[in-house]
Amino acid sequence: MLILVTGATGQVGRRFVPRLLQSAPQGDQVRVLVRDAARGERFAELGADVVVGDLRDGAALGKATAGVDAVVNVAAAFRGVPDEEARAVNRDAAIELGRAAVASGVRRFVQVSTGLVYGAGRGRPLVEDDETRPGGHLWGAYPESKGEAEQALRAMEGLDDLRIGRLPFVYGDGDPHLENVLEWVPTWPAMQRLHMGHHVDVAQGLRRLLYASGASGIYNIADDAPVTTVDILQLAGVPVPPEAYEKEATDPWHSVMSTDRIRHELGFRPIFPSVWTARDAGAL
Repeated sequence: MLILVTGATGQVGRRFVPRLLQSAPQGDQVRVLVRDAARGERFAELGADVVVGDLRDGAALGKATAGVDAVVNVAAAFRGVPDEEARAVNRDAAIELGRAAVASGVRRFVQVSTGLVYGAGRGRPLVEDDETRPGGHLWGAYPESKGEAEQALRAMEGLDDLRIGRLPFVYGDGDPHLENVLEWVPTWPAMQRLHMGHHVDVAQGLRRLLYASGASGIYNIADDAPVTTVDILQLAGVPVPPEAYEKEATDPWHSVMSTDRIRHELGFRPIFPSVWTARDAGAL
């Protein structure tokens, strides 16, 4: 296959693409769409075909999808961007990419989404059939726009082989997320939980979605051990604010996902079942 990956220079993409290139079956090729030619050089050195263009440019999408067999849309606008940009990248550009893929005859489309689209918890691990319930302490333009992109792509005529991977809080390989999270976790209740996944396991899950012949629909990708506010702060060596123990976790199941489907159907097993095993392996 010729595989197009978007978002290759983001936190997930820059770690996913090298792993995809390393593990791809003989004969498969990887193409990346990047806005900056200089930032695409490292991928070219690894053997990727680099196309320079903006995800929001229809002409660039047509060029990028030409001759492609599968698309993995990793592109995302996350924290620190205006809501308008989040919607433009996460929703509008994803929809246009889907249309370009259909026009170019792309057979398979993997949309990278987020477990935050579930919104409020259900008092149990979230499963792929659960509907979105907007709200909660992590709700905002990011999950809203990702959820709208999912809906539009699922309804798109001609996009018959669509696979959606919903990611947890992603960390590891030097990703600054573990440091960034310290800006807001100290305000959480002590027992608030966060589901996580190491980059190596995110890459594993996305590869399984990409290559499994029988995959279809939505799959949660995450590790085996959601962590609490106390865990996150202790991992960073930061004291737990005494008031955290006095706060009630009104939605302790927010973002906690079941991985039964991807485990049973696609054979997914996290290499790092918890952030603690990643820490002990020196993989943070």
